[in-house]
Amino acid sequence: MKPAIYLALTDDWELRGDGSGEIERIQFEPMRELVRLYKKYDVRATFNAEMMQQLAFRKNQERHPELKTLADSWDEHVRDAFRLGQDIQLHIHSQWSRARYENGRWQLAGDWSILNYEPEEATRMLAEGKEYLENLLRPIDPSYECVAFRAGSLAIAPSPHVLRLLTKLGIVLDTSIVGGLSVETRNLQIDYTDCEESFAPFYPRLDDARKISDKPEKIICVPIHHFYGSRAQVFKQILRLGWRKTARHLKRARRNHGATPADYAQQEWADVRHASKFALVYEKALKPCLKGKHLTSDFSRLNHAFMREMLRDIRRQAAATGFEKVPVVLTNHSKYIEDYAPIELFLSEASAADDIKFVTLRELAGKLQAGEFQIRMA
Repeated sequence: MKPAIYLALTDDWELRGDGSGEIERIQFEPMRELVRLYKKYDVRATFNAEMMQQLAFRKNQERHPELKTLADSWDEHVRDAFRLGQDIQLHIHSQWSRARYENGRWQLAGDWSILNYEPEEATRMLAEGKEYLENLLRPIDPSYECVAFRAGSLAIAPSPHVLRLLTKLGIVLDTSIVGGLSVETRNLQIDYTDCEESFAPFYPRLDDARKISDKPEKIICVPIHHFYGSRAQVFKQILRLGWRKTARHLKRARRNHGATPADYAQQEWADVRHASKFALVYEKALKPCLKGKHLTSDFSRLNHAFMREMLRDIRRQAAATGFEKVPVVLTNHSKYIEDYAPIELFLSEASAADDIKFVTLRELAGKLQAGEFQIRMA
Protein backbone atom coordinates (compact mmCIF):
# COMPACT_ATOMS: atom_id res chain seq x y z
CA MET A 1 0.00 0.00 0.00
CA LYS A 2 1.28 3.44 -0.92
CA PRO A 3 1.83 5.77 2.02
CA ALA A 4 -0.32 8.89 2.20
CA ILE A 5 1.82 11.95 1.46
CA TYR A 6 0.86 15.20 3.18
CA LEU A 7 2.38 18.01 1.12
CA ALA A 8 2.98 21.33 2.83
CA LEU A 9 3.46 23.99 0.16
CA THR A 10 5.29 26.97 1.63
CA ASP A 11 6.37 30.32 0.24
CA ASP A 12 9.08 32.58 1.69
CA TRP A 13 7.25 35.85 1.09
CA GLU A 14 9.77 38.69 1.07
CA LEU A 15 11.82 41.28 -0.76
CA ARG A 16 15.34 40.39 -1.87
CA GLY A 17 17.87 39.74 0.87
CA ASP A 18 19.54 43.12 0.41
CA GLY A 19 16.22 44.96 0.75
CA SER A 20 15.83 45.64 -2.97
CA GLY A 21 12.94 44.87 -5.26
CA GLU A 22 9.63 46.44 -6.21
CA ILE A 23 7.23 45.19 -3.56
CA GLU A 24 4.17 45.16 -5.84
CA ARG A 25 5.93 43.11 -8.51
CA ILE A 26 7.81 40.58 -6.37
CA GLN A 27 5.47 40.23 -3.38
CA PHE A 28 1.92 41.47 -3.85
CA GLU A 29 1.32 40.33 -7.44
CA PRO A 30 2.79 36.81 -6.91
CA MET A 31 0.76 36.30 -3.73
CA ARG A 32 -2.45 37.18 -5.56
CA GLU A 33 -1.63 34.80 -8.42
CA LEU A 34 -0.63 31.94 -6.12
CA VAL A 35 -3.77 32.35 -4.02
CA ARG A 36 -5.82 32.26 -7.23
CA LEU A 37 -4.15 29.00 -8.29
CA TYR A 38 -4.53 27.48 -4.82
CA LYS A 39 -8.23 28.30 -4.84
CA LYS A 40 -8.64 26.82 -8.34
CA TYR A 41 -7.18 23.47 -7.23
CA ASP A 42 -8.59 23.51 -3.69
CA VAL A 43 -5.15 23.74 -2.11
CA ARG A 44 -4.37 25.30 1.26
CA ALA A 45 -0.76 26.38 1.59
CA THR A 46 1.43 28.53 3.83
CA PHE A 47 3.05 31.91 3.27
CA ASN A 48 6.06 32.41 5.55
CA ALA A 49 5.80 36.16 5.97
CA GLU A 50 9.17 37.86 6.43
CA MET A 51 8.50 40.07 9.44
CA MET A 52 11.68 42.13 9.90
CA GLN A 53 10.97 43.87 6.60
CA GLN A 54 7.42 44.80 7.63
CA LEU A 55 8.56 45.97 11.07
CA ALA A 56 11.20 48.17 9.41
CA PHE A 57 8.56 49.70 7.12
CA ARG A 58 6.38 50.44 10.17
CA LYS A 59 9.24 51.95 12.18
CA ASN A 60 10.11 54.35 9.34
CA GLN A 61 6.59 55.21 8.16
CA GLU A 62 6.26 58.53 10.00
CA ARG A 63 9.26 60.06 8.24
CA HIS A 64 8.48 58.33 4.94
CA PRO A 65 4.69 58.18 4.33
CA GLU A 66 5.16 56.05 1.19
CA LEU A 67 6.33 53.23 3.47
CA LYS A 68 3.07 53.38 5.44
CA THR A 69 1.08 52.95 2.21
CA LEU A 70 3.13 49.87 1.31
CA ALA A 71 2.98 48.45 4.85
CA ASP A 72 -0.81 48.88 4.92
CA SER A 73 -1.04 47.07 1.58
CA TRP A 74 1.21 44.31 2.98
CA ASP A 75 -1.23 43.85 5.87
CA GLU A 76 -4.22 43.73 3.55
CA HIS A 77 -2.63 41.13 1.25
CA VAL A 78 -1.85 38.93 4.24
CA ARG A 79 -5.38 39.30 5.61
CA ASP A 80 -6.94 38.57 2.20
CA ALA A 81 -4.87 35.40 1.75
CA PHE A 82 -5.77 34.29 5.27
CA ARG A 83 -9.49 34.93 4.71
CA LEU A 84 -9.29 32.71 1.62
CA GLY A 85 -7.99 29.79 3.70
CA GLN A 86 -4.23 30.20 3.33
CA ASP A 87 -1.93 29.92 6.33
CA ILE A 88 0.52 32.61 7.47
CA GLN A 89 3.57 31.73 9.56
CA LEU A 90 6.81 33.32 10.76
CA HIS A 91 9.91 34.06 8.70
CA ILE A 92 12.77 36.27 9.95
CA HIS A 93 15.62 37.83 7.96
CA SER A 94 17.84 39.32 10.62
CA GLN A 95 19.79 41.62 8.27
CA TRP A 96 16.81 44.00 8.54
CA SER A 97 17.60 44.50 12.25
CA ARG A 98 19.79 47.52 11.43
CA ALA A 99 17.87 48.79 8.42
CA ARG A 100 18.15 52.40 7.21
CA TYR A 101 15.97 53.97 4.54
CA GLU A 102 17.83 56.59 2.54
CA ASN A 103 16.99 58.22 -0.81
CA GLY A 104 14.27 55.67 -1.51
CA ARG A 105 16.48 52.64 -0.91
CA TRP A 106 17.03 50.29 2.00
CA GLN A 107 20.49 49.81 3.47
CA LEU A 108 20.66 46.61 5.54
CA ALA A 109 23.59 46.47 7.95
CA GLY A 110 22.52 43.54 10.14
CA ASP A 111 24.11 40.09 10.11
CA TRP A 112 22.33 37.74 7.71
CA SER A 113 22.28 34.85 10.22
CA ILE A 114 20.13 34.99 13.33
CA LEU A 115 22.57 32.46 14.81
CA ASN A 116 25.11 35.27 15.25
CA TYR A 117 22.93 37.45 17.48
CA GLU A 118 22.90 37.46 21.26
CA PRO A 119 19.85 35.71 22.76
CA GLU A 120 18.23 38.97 23.85
CA GLU A 121 18.26 40.50 20.36
CA ALA A 122 17.25 37.25 18.68
CA THR A 123 14.34 36.95 21.12
CA ARG A 124 13.22 40.49 20.36
CA MET A 125 13.15 39.86 16.61
CA LEU A 126 11.25 36.59 16.96
CA ALA A 127 8.78 37.91 19.54
CA GLU A 128 8.00 41.11 17.64
CA GLY A 129 7.35 39.21 14.43
CA LYS A 130 5.13 36.62 16.10
CA GLU A 131 3.17 39.27 17.98
CA TYR A 132 2.60 41.31 14.81
CA LEU A 133 1.13 38.35 12.92
CA GLU A 134 -1.12 37.31 15.79
CA ASN A 135 -2.41 40.88 16.30
CA LEU A 136 -3.05 41.14 12.55
CA LEU A 137 -4.91 37.85 12.09
CA ARG A 138 -6.74 37.14 15.35
CA PRO A 139 -9.47 39.71 14.56
CA ILE A 140 -10.30 37.43 11.61
CA ASP A 141 -9.82 34.12 13.46
CA PRO A 142 -9.42 34.32 17.26
CA SER A 143 -7.91 30.81 17.28
CA TYR A 144 -5.03 31.76 14.99
CA GLU A 145 -1.58 30.86 16.33
CA CYS A 146 1.86 31.51 14.94
CA VAL A 147 3.38 28.08 15.58
CA ALA A 148 5.81 27.49 12.70
CA PHE A 149 9.11 29.14 11.80
CA ARG A 150 11.58 29.29 8.96
CA ALA A 151 14.92 30.98 9.48
CA GLY A 152 16.07 33.62 7.04
CA SER A 153 18.52 32.10 4.53
CA LEU A 154 17.75 28.77 6.31
CA ALA A 155 20.27 29.59 9.07
CA ILE A 156 19.02 27.45 11.99
CA ALA A 157 22.06 25.39 13.05
CA PRO A 158 24.23 25.03 14.95
CA SER A 159 23.19 27.34 17.78
CA PRO A 160 23.14 26.99 21.57
CA HIS A 161 20.01 29.12 21.94
CA VAL A 162 17.82 29.69 18.83
CA LEU A 163 15.71 26.51 19.09
CA ARG A 164 15.30 27.09 22.82
CA LEU A 165 14.12 30.66 22.16
CA LEU A 166 11.57 29.37 19.64
CA THR A 167 10.12 26.91 22.14
CA LYS A 168 9.80 29.63 24.79
CA LEU A 169 7.77 31.68 22.32
CA GLY A 170 5.43 28.78 21.55
CA ILE A 171 6.88 27.79 18.18
CA VAL A 172 6.50 24.02 17.81
CA LEU A 173 7.57 23.45 14.18
CA ASP A 174 10.71 24.45 12.30
CA THR A 175 11.14 23.99 8.53
CA SER A 176 14.61 25.43 7.93
CA ILE A 177 16.79 22.37 7.25
CA VAL A 178 17.66 21.28 3.69
CA GLY A 179 19.76 18.14 3.71
CA GLY A 180 22.88 18.33 1.56
CA LEU A 181 22.85 22.11 1.31
CA SER A 182 26.10 24.01 1.76
CA VAL A 183 26.40 27.79 1.39
CA GLU A 184 29.41 30.05 1.78
CA THR A 185 28.97 33.62 0.61
CA ARG A 186 30.22 36.94 1.90
CA ASN A 187 27.06 37.14 4.04
CA LEU A 188 26.37 33.59 5.14
CA GLN A 189 27.89 30.23 5.97
CA ILE A 190 25.75 27.13 6.54
CA ASP A 191 26.58 23.44 6.15
CA TYR A 192 23.81 20.84 6.07
CA THR A 193 25.77 18.21 4.18
CA ASP A 194 25.85 15.84 7.15
CA CYS A 195 22.34 16.05 8.61
CA GLU A 196 21.22 12.98 10.54
CA GLU A 197 17.72 13.26 9.02
CA SER A 198 16.73 15.06 5.84
CA PHE A 199 13.28 13.67 5.01
CA ALA A 200 11.11 12.55 7.93
CA PRO A 201 9.99 14.63 10.96
CA PHE A 202 12.42 14.47 13.88
CA TYR A 203 13.08 15.89 17.32
CA PRO A 204 16.22 18.06 16.98
CA ARG A 205 18.99 18.43 19.47
CA LEU A 206 18.37 21.88 20.87
CA ASP A 207 21.98 22.97 20.29
CA ASP A 208 22.15 21.68 16.70
CA ALA A 209 19.13 21.10 14.45
CA ARG A 210 21.28 18.97 12.13
CA LYS A 211 21.26 16.22 14.76
CA ILE A 212 18.46 14.08 16.19
CA SER A 213 17.64 14.27 19.88
CA ASP A 214 17.46 11.11 21.96
CA LYS A 215 14.26 12.32 23.64
CA PRO A 216 11.07 14.19 22.71
CA GLU A 217 11.51 17.95 22.51
CA LYS A 218 9.04 20.83 22.51
CA ILE A 219 9.90 21.60 18.89
CA ILE A 220 9.86 19.33 15.84
CA CYS A 221 11.84 19.75 12.61
CA VAL A 222 10.43 18.76 9.24
CA PRO A 223 13.13 19.21 6.57
CA ILE A 224 12.47 20.93 3.27
CA HIS A 225 12.58 18.22 0.64
CA HIS A 226 15.61 17.97 -1.65
CA PHE A 227 16.53 15.61 -4.47
CA TYR A 228 19.09 15.09 -7.22
CA GLY A 229 17.99 16.20 -10.67
CA SER A 230 18.82 13.89 -13.56
CA ARG A 231 21.82 14.68 -15.71
CA ALA A 232 19.67 15.18 -18.81
CA GLN A 233 17.40 17.72 -17.15
CA VAL A 234 20.34 19.46 -15.49
CA PHE A 235 22.05 19.87 -18.87
CA LYS A 236 18.89 21.40 -20.35
CA GLN A 237 18.55 23.71 -17.35
CA ILE A 238 22.15 24.93 -17.62
CA LEU A 239 21.65 25.77 -21.30
CA ARG A 240 18.39 27.55 -20.58
CA LEU A 241 19.79 29.55 -17.64
CA GLY A 242 22.94 30.40 -19.60
CA TRP A 243 20.85 31.81 -22.44
CA ARG A 244 18.70 33.85 -20.04
CA LYS A 245 21.75 35.20 -18.21
CA THR A 246 23.38 36.24 -21.47
CA ALA A 247 20.18 37.93 -22.64
CA ARG A 248 19.84 39.86 -19.35
CA HIS A 249 23.53 40.85 -19.49
CA LEU A 250 23.15 42.23 -23.01
CA LYS A 251 19.94 44.05 -22.10
CA ARG A 252 21.60 45.74 -19.11
CA ALA A 253 24.61 46.65 -21.25
CA ARG A 254 22.37 48.36 -23.81
CA ARG A 255 20.41 50.16 -21.12
CA ASN A 256 23.57 51.33 -19.33
CA HIS A 257 25.56 52.18 -22.49
CA GLY A 258 27.97 49.28 -22.13
CA ALA A 259 28.21 49.10 -18.33
CA THR A 260 26.94 45.88 -16.80
CA PRO A 261 26.67 46.32 -13.03
CA ALA A 262 26.63 43.13 -10.96
CA ASP A 263 23.13 41.89 -10.26
CA TYR A 264 21.74 40.90 -6.88
CA ALA A 265 22.75 37.23 -7.18
CA GLN A 266 26.33 38.11 -8.09
CA GLN A 267 26.64 40.65 -5.29
CA GLU A 268 25.01 38.75 -2.44
CA TRP A 269 25.03 35.04 -3.33
CA ALA A 270 28.33 34.48 -5.12
CA ASP A 271 30.09 31.44 -3.68
CA VAL A 272 33.43 32.52 -2.20
CA ARG A 273 34.92 29.02 -2.01
CA HIS A 274 36.05 28.77 -5.64
CA ALA A 275 39.60 30.01 -6.21
CA SER A 276 39.27 30.22 -9.99
CA LYS A 277 36.66 30.62 -12.70
CA PHE A 278 37.43 27.08 -13.88
CA ALA A 279 36.63 25.70 -10.41
CA LEU A 280 33.36 27.64 -10.41
CA VAL A 281 32.40 26.39 -13.88
CA TYR A 282 33.22 22.82 -12.87
CA GLU A 283 31.11 22.95 -9.69
CA LYS A 284 28.16 24.81 -11.22
CA ALA A 285 28.04 23.30 -14.71
CA LEU A 286 30.31 20.35 -15.49
CA LYS A 287 29.92 18.37 -12.26
CA PRO A 288 26.08 18.51 -12.24
CA CYS A 289 26.00 17.34 -15.87
CA LEU A 290 28.22 14.38 -14.94
CA LYS A 291 26.68 13.40 -11.60
CA GLY A 292 23.29 15.10 -11.34
CA LYS A 293 22.51 18.21 -9.32
CA HIS A 294 21.46 18.68 -5.72
CA LEU A 295 18.17 20.59 -5.85
CA THR A 296 16.02 22.10 -3.14
CA SER A 297 12.35 21.46 -3.85
CA ASP A 298 11.66 25.13 -4.58
CA PHE A 299 8.91 25.84 -7.13
CA SER A 300 10.50 29.10 -8.21
CA ARG A 301 13.63 27.19 -9.31
CA LEU A 302 12.10 24.12 -10.96
CA ASN A 303 10.53 23.52 -14.35
CA HIS A 304 7.78 20.93 -14.76
CA ALA A 305 10.18 18.12 -15.66
CA PHE A 306 12.11 18.68 -12.44
CA MET A 307 8.84 18.82 -10.48
CA ARG A 308 7.93 15.39 -11.80
CA GLU A 309 11.37 14.08 -10.80
CA MET A 310 10.82 15.68 -7.38
CA LEU A 311 7.48 13.93 -6.92
CA ARG A 312 8.94 10.57 -7.93
CA ASP A 313 11.67 11.05 -5.32
CA ILE A 314 9.11 12.00 -2.65
CA ARG A 315 7.13 8.83 -3.34
CA ARG A 316 10.28 6.72 -3.29
CA GLN A 317 11.47 8.12 0.02
CA ALA A 318 8.01 7.98 1.58
CA ALA A 319 7.71 4.28 0.68
CA ALA A 320 11.17 3.61 2.12
CA THR A 321 10.14 4.93 5.56
CA GLY A 322 7.58 2.15 6.00
CA PHE A 323 5.20 4.73 7.53
CA GLU A 324 1.51 4.83 6.63
CA LYS A 325 1.61 8.59 6.16
CA VAL A 326 4.44 11.06 5.78
CA PRO A 327 4.55 14.89 5.76
CA VAL A 328 6.75 16.56 3.15
CA VAL A 329 7.59 20.27 3.06
CA LEU A 330 8.16 22.04 -0.27
CA THR A 331 9.25 25.64 -0.59
CA ASN A 332 8.93 28.55 -2.99
CA HIS A 333 10.32 32.06 -3.37
CA SER A 334 7.57 33.95 -5.16
CA LYS A 335 9.93 36.89 -5.82
CA TYR A 336 11.76 34.66 -8.35
CA ILE A 337 8.79 33.19 -10.23
CA GLU A 338 8.99 33.90 -13.94
CA ASP A 339 6.44 31.38 -15.20
CA TYR A 340 3.38 30.11 -13.32
CA ALA A 341 2.57 27.41 -15.89
CA PRO A 342 4.81 24.69 -14.34
CA ILE A 343 3.36 25.43 -10.90
CA GLU A 344 -0.20 25.13 -12.20
CA LEU A 345 0.62 21.84 -13.96
CA PHE A 346 2.07 20.46 -10.74
CA LEU A 347 -0.97 21.58 -8.70
CA SER A 348 -3.30 20.01 -11.27
CA GLU A 349 -1.49 16.66 -11.18
CA ALA A 350 -0.85 16.54 -7.44
CA SER A 351 -4.39 17.53 -6.49
CA ALA A 352 -5.73 14.67 -8.65
CA ALA A 353 -3.40 12.04 -7.13
CA ASP A 354 -4.99 9.60 -4.70
CA ASP A 355 -1.90 9.42 -2.46
CA ILE A 356 -1.44 13.17 -1.94
CA LYS A 357 -3.15 15.51 0.50
CA PHE A 358 -2.27 19.15 1.08
CA VAL A 359 -1.65 20.54 4.54
CA THR A 360 -0.71 23.93 5.95
CA LEU A 361 2.13 24.32 8.44
CA ARG A 362 -0.37 25.18 11.16
CA GLU A 363 -2.30 21.98 10.42
CA LEU A 364 0.93 20.00 10.21
CA ALA A 365 2.06 21.29 13.62
CA GLY A 366 -1.24 20.19 15.14
CA LYS A 367 -1.08 16.75 13.56
CA LEU A 368 2.49 16.22 14.73
CA GLN A 369 1.60 17.22 18.28
CA ALA A 370 -1.43 14.92 18.18
CA GLY A 371 0.76 11.94 17.22
CA GLU A 372 -0.64 11.50 13.72
CA PHE A 373 2.85 11.20 12.21
CA GLN A 374 5.84 9.25 13.41
CA ILE A 375 8.67 11.48 14.66
CA ARG A 376 12.23 10.22 14.71
CA MET A 377 14.38 10.12 17.83
CA ALA A 378 18.01 9.02 18.08
